[in-house]
Amino acid sequence: MKDRLLLLGYAACVILATSVHDPRWLAGGVLLAAALAGRQALAILRRTLLPILFFNLAVSLGYTLSGLIRNDFQFGYLTLVNIRVLLLTFLTFLLAARVDFLRALNFSPTLTYLIVLALSQIMTFRRLQEEFRLAGESRRLRRLSLRDGYAQSATVAVQFFDKAEHGAGEIASAMRSRGFFGPGQG
Repeated sequence: MKDRLLLLGYAACVILATSVHDPRWLAGGVLLAAALAGRQALAILRRTLLPILFFNLAVSLGYTLSGLIRNDFQFGYLTLVNIRVLLLTFLTFLLAARVDFLRALNFSPTLTYLIVLALSQIMTFRRLQEEFRLAGESRRLRRLSLRDGYAQSATVAVQFFDKAEHGAGEIASAMRSRGFFGPGQG
């Protein structure tokens, strides 16, 4: 029950964070979320900053460039977007650290089934990523050049896409054979 309440609280916080348009209130939300995270706050903040760094950088640079060209740049809006993304991402990582999704969604067999499928795919891709990393390290004596690193990453990405496509087909077949899709669906 605790997990379900936390998930509902997260949904309410997301709705609230997207409804508030004052950066001061959003910054207060970040501080409140950090207080709720307790000792985990710094670790969650570190996990939050890396993914949003590239997103916020790209969006901020694009918005700034566009605003300067059109002569309607608004620093307040840029601040609002960046703080909102920080808050929402921090809340998401906090949720992932605190909630057991299988327990939170056990009221619905369909949602539980989807979570199991998603978790199995995540574990498979995590294992594959580690195997590719170890295989790459075992086949070279020195660090790859930037160009070779990009080529290897592209090859691995193609393998992941192929694996995802094949896995999606297999999962759809398994779900169909178990009667998950009704007549005329899937």
